[in-house]
Amino acid sequence: MGQGLNGAETALPVVQTPSYWDEACRHLAKRDRVMRKLIPRFPEARLQSRGDAFTTLARSIVGQQISVKAAQSVWDRFAALTPSKPGHIDPARVVALDPQLMRSAGLSMRKVEYLADLARHFHEGSVHVSQWTSMDDDAIIDELVAIRGIGRWTAEMFLIFHLMRPNVMPLDDVGLIKGISLSYFSGEPVSRAEAREVGEAWAPFRSVATWYIWRSLDPLPVDY
Repeated sequence: MGQGLNGAETALPVVQTPSYWDEACRHLAKRDRVMRKLIPRFPEARLQSRGDAFTTLARSIVGQQISVKAAQSVWDRFAALTPSKPGHIDPARVVALDPQLMRSAGLSMRKVEYLADLARHFHEGSVHVSQWTSMDDDAIIDELVAIRGIGRWTAEMFLIFHLMRPNVMPLDDVGLIKGISLSYFSGEPVSRAEAREVGEAWAPFRSVATWYIWRSLDPLPVDY
């Protein structure tokens, strides 16, 4: 998969899985020959949502452009600066942190600025967290990309992994394009338009199909 932070979380709240998963698998197996063969390879696997909204987005910023191992190490040091309940970082505590103290956790100055901006958005209520369940995907993406350090790819990962929206197709994701190339085009290069066309058969469960395409490349699920 593209950028971002994955790997083990520690002492996290109860993990949630989508209620629509079995229905989606039946739909995809009926509509798509690749999914018909791919889904049975991972019979017990499910998309999982863990942590809270701010923590999920903060982890995605910390993990940008560094290895999974390095990102986990930096995250652990950063989280230790803001002790709170397991799996959650309090935005108010981040707002109050001294930037140089944040730097001491291994964060670049740019990531310090991004995390502070994210924390301010949450602390001041300029993101409508309580309304996200009733907002459509594009409205949430527009709200998130207004925050420094969050682009469309990160917003789409948030829709899939935190809000568990069923019909997201992140066309900027390198892993998705690679998986479509290997599974549908015998390894030939694939354009965004061709990938989008493949995804037409996946609707209204593009997120689920994308998740299985990722599994075809790496059997271990990714957590955000």
